[in-house]
Amino acid sequence: MLARDAADGLRMAGGTFTVVPVRAARIDRGVAGWAMALAPLIGTALGALAALLLVLAGAVGLGPLPASALAVGLLAVLTRGLHLDGLADLADGLGSARPAAGALDIMRRSDIGPFGVITLVLSVLIQVLALGELASASPVAGAAGLVTAVIAGRLAITCACTPRIPAARPDGLGSLVARSVHYWAAAAASAGTGLAALGGLAHGAGFALACLLAVAAGLAAAGLLLRHAVSRLGGITGDVLGALSETATATALVVMAAAV
Repeated sequence: MLARDAADGLRMAGGTFTVVPVRAARIDRGVAGWAMALAPLIGTALGALAALLLVLAGAVGLGPLPASALAVGLLAVLTRGLHLDGLADLADGLGSARPAAGALDIMRRSDIGPFGVITLVLSVLIQVLALGELASASPVAGAAGLVTAVIAGRLAITCACTPRIPAARPDGLGSLVARSVHYWAAAAASAGTGLAALGGLAHGAGFALACLLAVAAGLAAAGLLLRHAVSRLGGITGDVLGALSETATATALVVMAAAV
């Protein structure tokens, strides 16, 4: 039963966090917990594909910034812009200064308001510029840093689904995954992310340490946003999870860029 839940959870994670049309045989709280716990594994695959494009773009003569823009753009395509959309929706909801019910209603809308647009543009710009700094240092630093940052973003989702954090609504993705990840699963995902960050050793021991610190900084930034979102909305939603992922990813990239 445990293996079956894990397999269905991996399928759910793939179908939720990527454009790949994968469907789990069943979806319940147990499967959802596995899906959120395995989010960093999905991030590993996404980060590797984006890093490959980054390296190939540099190899054919593109500069660090255009290559970085392509890599960040590929991540958006591979995820259907899911996390970026969540970031924009949360910015609009929180920026409205309305009570929880009103903010959640704004977040449900399909349009993007001024707060969302500004936040979205800044987030993508920061990620491209920071990744460009890493790619300028070396292709290895760019690739390792990008993979680390993407995994850190998905780990933020895992940690937000642990038992003490409620859902903001009785329906939607947030209600399904809230409190579904056991602490041991989050700890295992964290350990795996730490091991992935050691890929920075390919650029040097100092950069590997920077990768580890970047993961911690990304989770800290996401944690602050999570605390604010829960305080304002009463819990998490799918949009909150997406915003946490983008926040952790951008923060991790900035920290690694500063290190190189």
